[in-house]
Amino acid sequence: MTSPATSSDREKVVSKLPGWLRQTLKVRAAQHRVEIQVAVEQGIEAWTRLASNPPAIDTSGADSFSTFLPQGQWDTFRATAADRGVSLIQGLAQSVQLWLDTNPAPHIERPAITQRIVVCNQKGGVGKTAITAGVGEAFAEDSDTLYPVRVAKQLTKALRASGNAGDDVPGDDPLDVENLPGLGLRVLLVDFDPQCHLTNQLGATPLPMNGDSLTNHMAGDPKGDLRDLIVSIEKESFDGRLDLLPACTDAFLLDVRLSAVRAREAALERALAPLEDDYDVILIDCPPSLGLSMDAAAYYGRRRDGERPGRSGVLIVVQAEDSSADAYGLLTAQIDDLGNDLALDIDYLGIAVNLYDGRRGYIATSSLQGWVDIKDPRVVGLIGDLKEQKEAVRMKRPLLTYAPKSQQAVGMRALAREIA
Repeated sequence: MTSPATSSDREKVVSKLPGWLRQTLKVRAAQHRVEIQVAVEQGIEAWTRLASNPPAIDTSGADSFSTFLPQGQWDTFRATAADRGVSLIQGLAQSVQLWLDTNPAPHIERPAITQRIVVCNQKGGVGKTAITAGVGEAFAEDSDTLYPVRVAKQLTKALRASGNAGDDVPGDDPLDVENLPGLGLRVLLVDFDPQCHLTNQLGATPLPMNGDSLTNHMAGDPKGDLRDLIVSIEKESFDGRLDLLPACTDAFLLDVRLSAVRAREAALERALAPLEDDYDVILIDCPPSLGLSMDAAAYYGRRRDGERPGRSGVLIVVQAEDSSADAYGLLTAQIDDLGNDLALDIDYLGIAVNLYDGRRGYIATSSLQGWVDIKDPRVVGLIGDLKEQKEAVRMKRPLLTYAPKSQQAVGMRALAREIA
């Protein structure tokens, strides 16, 4: 059955496909950045050229499936199916499966150097922990599953719309959301804050004071293997790709202990380097501090030999209000001084504006415009102040599994892709 399409060179085709095959086609086409109609066209073209029929496909439960094909292709396909003695549904299923077989899911590219993202701001309460967790979850989502992601143009629209104080979240338009495969990366979240917010929010238990901890390893007094402290976060949801190194309240003493350590700026790197082969991305949830621990975190995020600029570095989380701007200046001064003193390249991955609500009026909208005006580093994420994040924290669940279609989750995925 065909009907004219809006395009002059294509016609609408209505047939049937099994649900599982249609879903696989949808995911695989997205993985290869190909339109579904193009994938079906290529599959049918390849199928009609076969010298013999491929194995039969189980088409039980097939339901309606429509697409647009070049004029005349469906008629050729119908004639070929009749010659081979197969139904149109079976022939279409074989065509789709043939395209899938010749276009396998792309392999996840593992980086030669583990990406290191230092999430920081010496001002507390801006939501560093939420950003660390959300971005890490987005990195770890299944590459064979589609998730709603705010496309790049959406951030630009949101920033341009920031002057509208009536907006809850600027650019909150579902038409600007695209379903994309997860990134499928192996991720370690490091809770570097003695307040243990990341640990508690993800439902893990802070490490006991009388046991081993990251602080001990940084101070040169380990009590075991750091790997033994790592816990998996919702292993079933992320298929073991999302891990957490929990915090311990002994980190309140970290600056004191680091003061007696040689080359203390490299203490965090010495502790985490043995873990890097196990992960594609390591995110550090920093404490609200400008002490030695922040120096160690910034040093860990420095650009290494052979690493491209902007791959690893510092992600600064702010809010659209005045005190965040004051804290930003102090933080960047410390990072720049460290880089200059030790001749390091410490890249800024960008600014993430968190907990934004344009309804708060001129202070919020003008402050957002102030962040946009900085340009270098640029704003790479805008996350609204919505209820889902608070609910996820209350439930001690990752936001992206608790509310995977929420605007905050959509924004976290966009932010992850901006800095990937």
